[in-house]
Amino acid sequence: MKKILLLLAIIAGSVICGYAFDKYTIDRDELPQEAQEFLKEHFPKAKVSMIKVDKHLLKNTDYDVKLTNGTKVEFNSSGKWTSVDCKDKEVPQKLLLKAIRNYVSKNFPQTFVTSVEKKASGYEIELNDGVELKFNLLGGFKSMKMDD
Repeated sequence: MKKILLLLAIIAGSVICGYAFDKYTIDRDELPQEAQEFLKEHFPKAKVSMIKVDKHLLKNTDYDVKLTNGTKVEFNSSGKWTSVDCKDKEVPQKLLLKAIRNYVSKNFPQTFVTSVEKKASGYEIELNDGVELKFNLLGGFKSMKMDD
């Protein structure tokens, strides 16, 4: 009986591990339709250098896309963006809520947003001077952290 249970546990473990894997490609067709449209709209000239398809155990899949210009975009399983990191370039303005754009232009006029992350609690952005700002889901300012 113990041998049968052990055998079943090994089989179940190998099946579960078989469903959790990373796949690398450069084919945009591997992305959900919404993610493909996002890239066409916000980064029309940028080419894909790598797409990491990260399948998790519970059928959730994340997509990490790296563009040839250095930009990294992460998407969730439905193709909605969760973060955009443009390194030292400006994040497309359309990605930011109007309230966030207004706050940054008013309080940090000589800077621009280089990365944005969308979380359940709100947005986290980083400016080109290293300042990190947090906003709620409606774009209301929450906190600031300065680079040391």
